[in-house]
Amino acid sequence: MEHSEPNTPLRRSAAALTKPVGALLLAGVALCGGRNAAAQSVLLPPPERTLTPAVLQPFATNGMIFSPSGASAPTLASPFFAGPVVFRPHVFYRFTAGDGIPTGGTNQVSTTIQEISPGMLFELGRHWTLDYTPTWRVYANDELQDTLEHTAILSGGTVYGDWTLGLRQSFALTATPLIETGGPTEQENYVTELNASYRFNSKCSLDLAASQRFLISSDVNGFREWSTLDWFSYQIQPDLEVGVGAGFGYVDVDTGADMTYEQLQARLHWRFTDKVSLQLHGGLEDRQFLSGGGADLISPVAGATIQYQPFAHTRLSLNVDHIVTPALTFTGSSQNQTAESTTIAARVNQRLLGHLYLDLGGEYHEVTYSAAGAGASNREDEYYALTARLSCALLKRANVAVFCQWSENSSTPAAFAGYRTTQVGVEVGYRF
Repeated sequence: MEHSEPNTPLRRSAAALTKPVGALLLAGVALCGGRNAAAQSVLLPPPERTLTPAVLQPFATNGMIFSPSGASAPTLASPFFAGPVVFRPHVFYRFTAGDGIPTGGTNQVSTTIQEISPGMLFELGRHWTLDYTPTWRVYANDELQDTLEHTAILSGGTVYGDWTLGLRQSFALTATPLIETGGPTEQENYVTELNASYRFNSKCSLDLAASQRFLISSDVNGFREWSTLDWFSYQIQPDLEVGVGAGFGYVDVDTGADMTYEQLQARLHWRFTDKVSLQLHGGLEDRQFLSGGGADLISPVAGATIQYQPFAHTRLSLNVDHIVTPALTFTGSSQNQTAESTTIAARVNQRLLGHLYLDLGGEYHEVTYSAAGAGASNREDEYYALTARLSCALLKRANVAVFCQWSENSSTPAAFAGYRTTQVGVEVGYRF
C-alpha cells in the first residue's frame, strides 16, 4: 500500500486542525452511529477516559456488570473554570519499541514510536462534555510517515420524568496501521448516537437507539450507514432481566452495492451471585444487496459477557461477539463485500500492593470476507494478541505504566495482510 501523499488530510496541519472541530459542531444531532465495529489498529490504543456528563453517570453502568479492579480515577476538583464551564487539561505520552510493524503488502519494519496527546475536556454544566485531543505520532523508521491525528467527542444527556436521553457525537481523523489493511490507512470517521430509555414501571422498560456512521477515506472504500436497534425489557427479578429487540439499517457504499438489513434478537442480563454476572444477546440478521443480483445474506448475530469477581480488586472477564459489517476493502479492489467476524477476548484485572494495577488480556479474531453473489469466501483472517500492562497512579492525577503486546495476523491469500509484531514500551498520563 502506498504512503500518503503530501496533500492528504493528515499532511495539511492547519486544515486538519480546524476541519474536525467545525465538522463536529455542524454535524449537530445527525444520526451518526456506532453499530459497526471500528477498524482495529495494530498499535495499542490509548487508555479510555470517562466522558459521560454528570447527569448521566448514575445510569452509565449496568448493575449486572462489575466495575474493573482498576476503576476509573475519581473526579477531582479542577483549578480551571469559568462560570458553569470546567476546563480539564490532560496530556498523554507513549514510547513504543515495535518489531514487525506492517507498512503495506508483506513489508514489515522495526521502529520506535513516540506519541504525545495534549487535550482538553470541557464540562459544560452537568449535561454536556466536549473533549478535543490531537495526537502527534513520530516514527524513527522513514518507511512510516509521521502523522498528526485528531479526535473530538461531544456527549450530552438529560433526565425528563421517566425518560433518560443521551447524545454522543464523535470525530476521528487517523492514519495508524490497521489489521484489516496491513498498513497505514487514512480515515475520517463521523459517528453520532442518540439513545432514549423509558421506564413504564418497576418491571418494564424500553430502550431506543438511532445511529449513523460516515467513513471517508482515499485508501479504503467508504460508506455511510444509518441504523436502529430497539429493545423491550422485562425484569423477572432484581438480578434477572430479559428482553426482545428489533432493528434495521441502510448502508450507502461509495463503490459497489448498497445494502439494507434487518435484525431480530433476544437478550438476558443475569447476576447469578455477588461474584458472577452474565450478559447475553443473540438472533438473526437478513442482509440484502440492492444491486448486482446477490442473494440475501442470512447470518447469526450474537454476543456474551461473563464476569467473575472473586475478590474486591480481582476481576476475570470473557467476551464473545459475532457480527456482520461492510468489509473494509482497498479503493479499487473487489466491492460488494461483507465481513463476518467472531471475536473472543479474555481479561484479568488485579490490584497489587494497593497502588499497582495489572491487566492481562488475550484476544482471538476470525474474519471471513464474502462478495455479494460470489457464493464463497474470498478472504479469511485469523488474529491473535496477548497484552500485559502494569500501571501505577501517582499524586491522584498522574498515571505511569509499562506494557508489552505480541500479536499475529494471518490472511488467506497470505500476501494480503499477514504480519507478526511485538511491542514494548512505557506511557505517562496526567489530567486535571
